[in-house]
Amino acid sequence: MMARKLLPLVLGLLGLCLGAGAGYFLRPLPDAEIPTPVAAPASAPETLKDYAKLANPFVIPVLVKGHVSSIMVLQLSLEVTAGATADVDAAEPKLRDVFLQVLFDHANSGGFDGAYTDAANLITLRTALLETAKSVLNDTVSDVLITDILRRDG
Repeated sequence: MMARKLLPLVLGLLGLCLGAGAGYFLRPLPDAEIPTPVAAPASAPETLKDYAKLANPFVIPVLVKGHVSSIMVLQLSLEVTAGATADVDAAEPKLRDVFLQVLFDHANSGGFDGAYTDAANLITLRTALLETAKSVLNDTVSDVLITDILRRDG
């Protein structure tokens, strides 16, 4: 009978001790004791990148049976080597022309139908845009980013 009354008291003291111990070990360290992170040595020099946003969005009609069923609006940016944004600005008219052709081909092949934001669908589009960008800017460009995409149905 005595053990029945002592058990809750013992369990309460045990919980209190465990909580106090956990609080002690998990307390924030004073500023002097916080270890400073050590930078990992670079195995190879990292290439710095810049991002060049193309000035205007691309507007692509999506045709069904010869009629515009929806309009796609895309904003693109290019990942380029550091300092190459001026090259993108100078080549933007040519880039817009070749990108429009890729986007029209994508629309005509059904790429903007249904689940147009499906990962596989966007990878196909990005790959085609990157190959086209490289045909204009060579190895200056390393990626094409679709920063905005919108479909406006008729």
